Amino acid sequence: MEHIDHILIVDDDREIRELVSSYLKKNGLRVTAVADGRHMRSFLEANSVDLIILDVMMPGDDGLVLSRELRAGRHKAIPIVMLTARTDEMDRIIGLEMGADDYLAKPFSARELLARVKAVLRRTRMLPPNLQVSEAGQLLSFGQWKLDTTARHLIDSDGTVIALSGAEYRLLRVFIDHPQRVLNRDQLLNLTQGRDAELFDRSIDLLVSRVRQRLGDDAREPTYIKTVRSEGYVFSMPIEITEAR
Repeated sequence: MEHIDHILIVDDDREIRELVSSYLKKNGLRVTAVADGRHMRSFLEANSVDLIILDVMMPGDDGLVLSRELRAGRHKAIPIVMLTARTDEMDRIIGLEMGADDYLAKPFSARELLARVKAVLRRTRMLPPNLQVSEAGQLLSFGQWKLDTTARHLIDSDGTVIALSGAEYRLLRVFIDHPQRVLNRDQLLNLTQGRDAELFDRSIDLLVSRVRQRLGDDAREPTYIKTVRSEGYVFSMPIEITEAR
């Protein structure tokens, strides 16, 4: 039976929930809509979804809080498209740093939202061949870290698990698969996102910043991901591959 993507909308605006739900359903998607974080948590406890459309400005726990919560928990792999009524670039940057896979400002067209949802779903599933998890059960070790390729999370030297979003995992895998090689922004966009590369020209820089934060890397004097001025980035640590137990 063909899989129908299930989209969860979290927005306190009933009109937006109804309009977006109706449009996405007409275009072949399965949709559930809830008004706040409490109902989102309750629904996710008993149901699986393929993508979450999350409003930033909501009473109670806002979209940024909920995005951070999702990225730190068992739903960390679910892609997120954020909606906001504010257009300030800093809000967009904060949203991306909190783990959103894309960001759309209100007012927006339902057609553009659908296009972004489909693009994020494709990016999430379209790993380059050398990122496919055919080597399930491997730990990729570098410095004080291990990357679990099955669970797709980091493990530090004390055994503490650090959650990664899908975009963070893909970028780190690209670096690990190409150590000691300078990769420019276009190469990183193509390797992590393929033909659906973000038009937002700072997205790779923001993603590198997020991965550095996960690794505890000092952006001014990084140990793992070094900046090569006017060229791009290079992953400078040797990699050791071991079998996970």
